[in-house]
Amino acid sequence: MSALLESLFGGLSIGSVLLLAALGLAIIFGLMGVINMAHGELMMLGAYTTFVVQNALKKTALAEVYIFFALIAAFLVTALIGLLLERGVIRYLYGRPLETLLATWGVSLILQQFVRTLSWQFVIGLTLFCLLFFGVFGVVSRRPDFERMRGWVIGLMLPLSAAIAVVVSSLIGQTFKLAVTKPWFGTQGVDVTAPRWLRGGLQIAGGYQLPYTRLFIIALTVTCVFGVYWFLNKTPWGLRIRAVTQNRNMSSCLGIPTKTVDALTFAIGSGLAGMAGVAVSLLGSVSPNTGQAYIVDTFMVVVVGGVGKLVGSIVAAGAIGTVSYIIGSNALGPLVSFSPVLQSFFEFFASASMAKVMVFALIIVFLQFRPAGLFPQKGRTVDA
Repeated sequence: MSALLESLFGGLSIGSVLLLAALGLAIIFGLMGVINMAHGELMMLGAYTTFVVQNALKKTALAEVYIFFALIAAFLVTALIGLLLERGVIRYLYGRPLETLLATWGVSLILQQFVRTLSWQFVIGLTLFCLLFFGVFGVVSRRPDFERMRGWVIGLMLPLSAAIAVVVSSLIGQTFKLAVTKPWFGTQGVDVTAPRWLRGGLQIAGGYQLPYTRLFIIALTVTCVFGVYWFLNKTPWGLRIRAVTQNRNMSSCLGIPTKTVDALTFAIGSGLAGMAGVAVSLLGSVSPNTGQAYIVDTFMVVVVGGVGKLVGSIVAAGAIGTVSYIIGSNALGPLVSFSPVLQSFFEFFASASMAKVMVFALIIVFLQFRPAGLFPQKGRTVDA
């Protein structure tokens, strides 16, 4: 009984992490058809935000509840970055999946290198550039003849703001020796310490322990799923998102601002990725490559569940997580002890990496029979 419970809880905990990571991607992919290769890096930024919040509140009375502030901060930070990414890159590549794939992959590399090379001098320069460029751009955009001046303003302010930011940050960096000073993290991995009330586990029969961190991640996943469901089904903007998902052209004809819906959806999906990063930070060390360990699994969940289907993502995450844990922990070995061939076969895949290979193979076979996933989209647009 304890072995069965261990397998179910292990699979459920892995599936909850996958679902939390894939939740935002499912919304983005389902609405806009955008393959966001930077989704893993948004998770990485959410994990680093957790580390920063932990350090900021370490010596305060809020140290034991920092995780809740980290969830809010991670959502806001990654949602803002996702909004900037949609406004600055994705918006100009709709309907061009290959270019979108390459562009978001380039953004993922930029974000990884950003974390590796981050210093206080770089932070000062980037902040000054944003204040100058976007400040002037915001002021000028209020003019009635702004559209006629847009190209001239960008062509002038972009190099001018960059030059001022580089000169000022270099002077400040040389004066205060900030060029090599890292704001808490850099190329090395960092560890997030769980609050005391999340350490240890719940003892059950058979001597097995349910870790509190895993239980917290499961509860967080359930909360996020219900929150997304409520937002999509009970709010006006959720109705607009569902309408655009089903028929973008008709929604535009009915007066729904599709561009605003796209930006809002991308921001929410990116924010959910940041919250997934908070959960991931509780499971191990955080490094610039953290997101790469989850990006493939999240796409598997979205594709197997069905594009844009919340229920499909839940079922697919649970199934993939359970199968991965059962195969990786060799839980099937004792059940097939009657056959040495089968026992040796499952023992060969009894590791995390080989279990992932087996899951990939099973998914390939599954997609041969159901290429649209467990819950395919329906409607005239899909049939066409």
